[in-house]
Amino acid sequence: MLTFLLTRRTPPGERFYRVEVADNLFGEYSVVREWGQRGKRGQQMLVWFSNLREACIAAENWRRRAVGRGYDMEGRYDDPSLGAR
Repeated sequence: MLTFLLTRRTPPGERFYRVEVADNLFGEYSVVREWGQRGKRGQQMLVWFSNLREACIAAENWRRRAVGRGYDMEGRYDDPSLGAR
């Protein structure tokens, strides 16, 4: 699993944007995007991909868009088992 966590400070409070690449038991990959105000329930969107390369490219594109909107990278978390098949 690969996760990007980004944050942005706004007048009402801190906002977050999370992009995560995950795999399932059927060999498919998904990119989960979650965003909202920190400490509150955020919104979520899930997109499926047939291969890891496409999922990682999409995740990187969404991360770049978030940075372009003023979010700062708070962390990147890698799971070495992703793509180990």
